[in-house]
Amino acid sequence: MKRLLFALLIVLPVLAQSPNPTQSPNPTKNAVGMEFVKIAPGEFMMGCSTGDRECQGDEKPVHRVQITKPFEIGKYEVTQAQWQAVMGSNPSTIKGDDHPVETISKQEAQDFLAKLTARNDGYRYRLPTEAEWEYAARAGAPAAPASLDEVAWYAANSDDQSHPVGQKKPNAWGLYDTLGNVREWVSDQYAMNFYSNSPLADPTGPPPGQGAPPQRGNFGRGRRFNNGTPNGQPNNSQPGDSPNNVPIAYQAGGPQGRPGPLRGNSEFGRGAGFRQLPIMRGGAWDNPASFVRLSARYHYYGPTLKLSDIGFRAVREPMQAEGGK
Repeated sequence: MKRLLFALLIVLPVLAQSPNPTQSPNPTKNAVGMEFVKIAPGEFMMGCSTGDRECQGDEKPVHRVQITKPFEIGKYEVTQAQWQAVMGSNPSTIKGDDHPVETISKQEAQDFLAKLTARNDGYRYRLPTEAEWEYAARAGAPAAPASLDEVAWYAANSDDQSHPVGQKKPNAWGLYDTLGNVREWVSDQYAMNFYSNSPLADPTGPPPGQGAPPQRGNFGRGRRFNNGTPNGQPNNSQPGDSPNNVPIAYQAGGPQGRPGPLRGNSEFGRGAGFRQLPIMRGGAWDNPASFVRLSARYHYYGPTLKLSDIGFRAVREPMQAEGGK
């Protein structure tokens, strides 16, 4: 018996000093420092918020959505330091280790998440669906926050740049910067009338090939193009321009890397094809308050779009046990 106790006294400290290298000591934080918040299943009313007079047609009708499975979503937007740790470079226009990574396409965001998954830490990483994003961003609230300045960096308070993540107040579920700082990629493709026939449970957007274009000539409301043309087709471009011939105000690397925030654009989407229009949510540092809303949907160009006000936050879910379906 004494020998057994002596052996245990030797072995236990060794075991305590040898954690599984694939398991983070903090289950809500991964190896590159990304923190996650667990979101329980539930239901909410998706679309135009109660009392919101700025809603566009694609934010209606308001409809009930059920999220049937728990998931974990990033407490913060993915930062430049976290991107650098995984990808080995920093493409951002407005530099800062604790600023959100930006000037990345939707595909590049998905590549980052695939590399995280390949680290085999027990989780699969992906973009949130549009419904998951809005469910988490609302955090049970049917209406917009009482004070946008308290929760968001946007055109009125950002000094025309992004800011370190987590400086504003979080929402009720502990998520920071769901409004403002940078717009966030979601996994869905765009269809203007999708809310009219969205499934009740766990919608993931229209099936591939069924994304509908926005209304012809709908440029939304926002800041001016670099040549001073407000809210319409810029003077230095032609209908049908592709993402490689984008008006300079939209280009990463335009004047000080500052993009315009226009919402949607049927003519300029033609280069990428209507059926490939991605969606961004949440509004950004350069957007006016009318764009920084819980139900606002951004869509233009295709998956190659890169701007200094677009980043993302991650969702992760446990890998299924070996042999599971």
